[in-house]
Amino acid sequence: MLPITAITKFSLQDFPDHTSCIIWFGGCNFRCPYCHNPEFIHKGFPIMEEKEVFDFLETRAGKLDGVTLSGGECTLTDELPDFIKRVKAMGFKVKIDTNGSNYQKVRDLVNEDLIDFIALDIKAPEHKFKLISKSDRYEDFNKTLNLLAENKIPSEVRTTVHTDLIQEDDINQIIQDLDNRGYMGNYYVQNYRDDNDKTLENLGKQKRVLDKEKLIKPKGFKLDFRNFW
Repeated sequence: MLPITAITKFSLQDFPDHTSCIIWFGGCNFRCPYCHNPEFIHKGFPIMEEKEVFDFLETRAGKLDGVTLSGGECTLTDELPDFIKRVKAMGFKVKIDTNGSNYQKVRDLVNEDLIDFIALDIKAPEHKFKLISKSDRYEDFNKTLNLLAENKIPSEVRTTVHTDLIQEDDINQIIQDLDNRGYMGNYYVQNYRDDNDKTLENLGKQKRVLDKEKLIKPKGFKLDFRNFW
């Protein structure tokens, strides 16, 4: 059964240049302290009936441009390729949000031309990757990032910053790494939102906000910022 736990019926922000809905998948193999969706990680999250999901999509066919698959981590789902094929057969474009830990699944989806846009979370530079993600899957993430850089797949990459965990030097390392790979998409640095009290480890407020002026300018891609007021 598909571990779909919720649907956001309309969004103008999640699929660049497209209207979309968001389908939320439960389950994740990372345990990032700042995760704002802990209810999708722990066991016991509610699961929607597949018929309910497709009945909803039928009401949006021809009205929305695309469907965003988020979570949680949607690529952990073995049935994902067949699900996407059904979604695309209804006329929707498909975007996935992923942590990059399931390289083979992402590669197969790309090779089968099932993905129109990929948003990849860069949790941290390599030396802090396990600290942030609580995962040993850096090599798979690394391959996924290379896939985006080498194949010029429409994409964005993004890093959430809580300055108790990530500093300016860490972001600069990521910027240099992306330039070295020849990445050409957008890179978003996202300021941690402290207006939510349900994060996985209840981090609380940052002691300071990241200093954007200390970040280096990328050579081959666009650097932008989210949630910096």
